[in-house]
Amino acid sequence: MSKKYRDLNLLLESEPEAKRYFSSLPDYVRSSIVQRPQNVNSFESLKDYAENLLRGDT
Repeated sequence: MSKKYRDLNLLLESEPEAKRYFSSLPDYVRSSIVQRPQNVNSFESLKDYAENLLRGDT
């Protein structure tokens, strides 16, 4: 299970693997995620959110 963080920014500061993954995402996915940073509190939630966006589920 992933460690929980307050938000996306703290996750990216704390976990280099999460930061690399986030950086590898297309611009439109990153833009959508940063609009709701409080929705991302773990690497798992980041991956789930990104995969939903990549599939077209918003």
